[in-house]
Amino acid sequence: MKFRFVWVGKTKDKSWLALQDEYLRRLSHFVNCEIVEVRDAPPHEGKEIEGNRILEKLNQSSFVCLLDVEGKAISSHGVAKEIEKWQNAGTKEIAFVIGGADGVSAKVAERANFRLSLSFLTFTHEMARVVLLEQLYRAFTIIKGFPYQK
Repeated sequence: MKFRFVWVGKTKDKSWLALQDEYLRRLSHFVNCEIVEVRDAPPHEGKEIEGNRILEKLNQSSFVCLLDVEGKAISSHGVAKEIEKWQNAGTKEIAFVIGGADGVSAKVAERANFRLSLSFLTFTHEMARVVLLEQLYRAFTIIKGFPYQK
């Protein structure tokens, strides 16, 4: 299985980037990972053009998990169960999509196979990336029975 992370913009803050890299390193012990950064849309372009850039980076066969405030709110153990379900179904690639500041276009939302909410709280994009990576790492430690999750 492979995880592809498609998100808008770069992680500019060095502290968040260090955390992102650390959890990506940990996660890569369990699953092949790739980060694809999509250029932010200038205000005059809007989320439709940004959405087209996101869609261009998704493989047709990818299972798409969209991070969405209106998505399904589940526990860390729930994330682990979803990953196990996707593994058991033979899913080859899961693309995790984090949209831009204005959200994602309707086309990107329609492409999603699963919508996940990290929280009812609003996070910066840099924070959301780290939280996602940490929760995916935590999910694998739950699946494997490692002590990290406690």
